[in-house]
Amino acid sequence: MSLKDTMKEEISNLKEELIELRRDFHQHPELGFEEYRTSGIVSDYLRECGIEVERVAETGVVGVLKGKKDKPVLMLRADLDALPIEEKADVPFKSEYEGKMHACGHDGHTAMLMVAAKILAKNRNELDGTIKFVFQPNEEDAGAAIIIEEGVMENPKVDAALGLHLWTPLPSGKVGITPGPLMASSYYFWLTIKGKGGHGGAPHLAVDPIFCGKEIMNALQSIQTREQDVLKPTLINFGQFHAGTNPIIISHQAELAGSVRCLHDEDARIRQRFEEVVAHVCRMYGAEYELTFKCGNELLNNDAEMTDLVKNSAVEAFGAESLQETDLTVMLGEDFASFANVVPSAFFFLGVGDPEKKTDMPHHHPEFKLDEDVLPLGVEMHLRGALAYFDKSKK
Repeated sequence: MSLKDTMKEEISNLKEELIELRRDFHQHPELGFEEYRTSGIVSDYLRECGIEVERVAETGVVGVLKGKKDKPVLMLRADLDALPIEEKADVPFKSEYEGKMHACGHDGHTAMLMVAAKILAKNRNELDGTIKFVFQPNEEDAGAAIIIEEGVMENPKVDAALGLHLWTPLPSGKVGITPGPLMASSYYFWLTIKGKGGHGGAPHLAVDPIFCGKEIMNALQSIQTREQDVLKPTLINFGQFHAGTNPIIISHQAELAGSVRCLHDEDARIRQRFEEVVAHVCRMYGAEYELTFKCGNELLNNDAEMTDLVKNSAVEAFGAESLQETDLTVMLGEDFASFANVVPSAFFFLGVGDPEKKTDMPHHHPEFKLDEDVLPLGVEMHLRGALAYFDKSKK
């Protein structure tokens, strides 16, 4: 019998192990580039499955599984890192580390890909190519670009990639995928406005950076509401504004920070316009400025053929009613986009939202929880995605 015939049974036999792995990772969350315990467990597990293991960026793990042929090479990716959040969820496997929590589902992603790797390794003689299992560190702060720089897409050279994200906004068991833009690019900014300090009773002798900062915040809204096509969503948010030490002192400096998010490929023009507005307002009020941008995530674009592959796999596994293709795009970022900019890729959501189980809280919420009954479905999507990709490549 083939893997397609036996996979549901094989996954069912490993469900308890799958949940135990996820709960262990949840109980021991590690922040970006601190995932030493997690990556050690993943490495040992893959080696026990007979998979070649390498390390990348210290805490990243890459497993290479060769099938009947060396090529093509498909990358399956999971992320390892947790978040700096104090857990408030009432679960028996609550985080043991103060101020750290898996509040985005990465613990589930890691466990699902590990079990999928185990099953694929057992059935490697059915694989018409090579699978590269990438367990990526620091997804929350653009770790993908770093491991790409270190050569994760080479030796062997990756030809295509698939990734999934457990998603509380979707009902449990739903598979959400659409071609084209799915998740926004995000660039973080730090803006320092340099004014001239003075007495609160003599503002005419000072240059007030707080007033200037307020005007900049207002002026920048015109980019997203008056200059940009509303069908090309653009979002400028300020998350920090620090200035001043005393009610009667006009500060000499103000520090602002936030993000610019675009669900289109004109993000460079938006950032250029952003700085033009800042420069104009500062000049108007006699202030100077320093502005720095850092890429959080690039625009995540799904390849049409790889998207169809995922759609067909979902229908084959769970029926047409499991598929959702609309109301999916979000202004949140995901650094899987860095892989998708190198090779044809597809990224999809797997719903875990169940109000009765209280697994419908927003991502990054201190009471975030997963519907663990969905985890086997994620394993199955990894397996079917890999088999479908190699079948497509043969044809």
